[in-house]
Amino acid sequence: MLNVPTLWTVFVINFLALGLIWAYVTRSYPKFEAARFWMASAFVAAAGAMAALVHLFVTSPVPLLAGAAGIMAASCLAAMGIQRFYDRPVPWRAMAVTGVLSLAGVVFFRIVFDHMQLRMLCYTVGQALPLLSALRLLLSPQEGRVSPGAWLSSIVIITIIAIFVARTAGNVLGGDFSAVAGSQAHAVMVLGLLFLSMTLNFGFLLMAMDRLRNEVADLALLDDLTGVANRRHLLQRLTEECARSERSGEPFSLLVIDLDGFKTINDTHGHAAGDACLQHFTLMAQTRLRPGDMLARTGGDEFCVVLPSSSLHEGALIARRVLEVCRQDAAACTGNDIPIAISIGVAQWDRAIGQFPDRLMAHADDALYAAKKNGKNDFAVYDPAPSLSPELTDLAAAARKFA
Repeated sequence: MLNVPTLWTVFVINFLALGLIWAYVTRSYPKFEAARFWMASAFVAAAGAMAALVHLFVTSPVPLLAGAAGIMAASCLAAMGIQRFYDRPVPWRAMAVTGVLSLAGVVFFRIVFDHMQLRMLCYTVGQALPLLSALRLLLSPQEGRVSPGAWLSSIVIITIIAIFVARTAGNVLGGDFSAVAGSQAHAVMVLGLLFLSMTLNFGFLLMAMDRLRNEVADLALLDDLTGVANRRHLLQRLTEECARSERSGEPFSLLVIDLDGFKTINDTHGHAAGDACLQHFTLMAQTRLRPGDMLARTGGDEFCVVLPSSSLHEGALIARRVLEVCRQDAAACTGNDIPIAISIGVAQWDRAIGQFPDRLMAHADDALYAAKKNGKNDFAVYDPAPSLSPELTDLAAAARKFA
């Protein structure tokens, strides 16, 4: 025989433990807003379960109503946590209206007109609607996939709603599955909901772990100062592009960019000014790149730009655009502003490069060296065989003409 007071006691302890876990997560990751809602949901559910436990020993309807309010509020907070996890605005008004109307129905059908079936229906709606509204987000693929934690949470929510529907149907058919009855059927449902509530929070924890793991992985591929891709990310992208080009035969291009006189900027104005120049150049360059192009900082004052599905001529045109925006910005400098000048080397993938991105980078470096040798603040293209391909030598000039 299942003991209902014992089950409600376990319910209270369970939610208090979950609340403490989410409180630790909230403290450790203060920017993770969803954890705050899930922490509040756990503690409010514990308070609601405590009120339901007290109602088993007193005749006043107040603990029963307080317990119903707590459990419904916990469902709303859990759903709002899901909304914030997916960076959606919290629907405070909709949640408040749902909660207030459901609680008003529970109060009315308990105090004004005592009707167990309608009271339980209002209670069920107050619990189920918030969770149902968040279910669509859990089942929507994020970045092309649904995380395991979201799948688990979805299955649990669907199961919880199925139990609510079964409870409502049982009440309509003449049964009594309310806390007032204290029957074994009620005890079985409390036990099932206890297990499911724990599992739901484990699903939330898996979602949080997956999100944090992805954020750490992203940080490992980003440059701390400029926020663009770092050298590791660049090499990964170049390897992918080389493999894709070797399969399809379609070329792509690479720009290697170096800030001219960067050491002088650091020595004269300080490293903070040098960092500001790097950040400013990053913003300028991104305004001249196309969707799908990748800007990366490979170290110090050197940057690379991967140009997918681009010929050497197209790469030269992009280099010209980046160079021009820097020249225009430098011409507009006044007072203590620091003008930024750059040199760019342009190279294109070919069959000889194959799946070795370091060869392509070496070609672009050779072109960069040529640009610096020609007086800096300019760009040059890599020409492996000028005597056989004289038109390649004129690419830079052509780019200047048509840009």
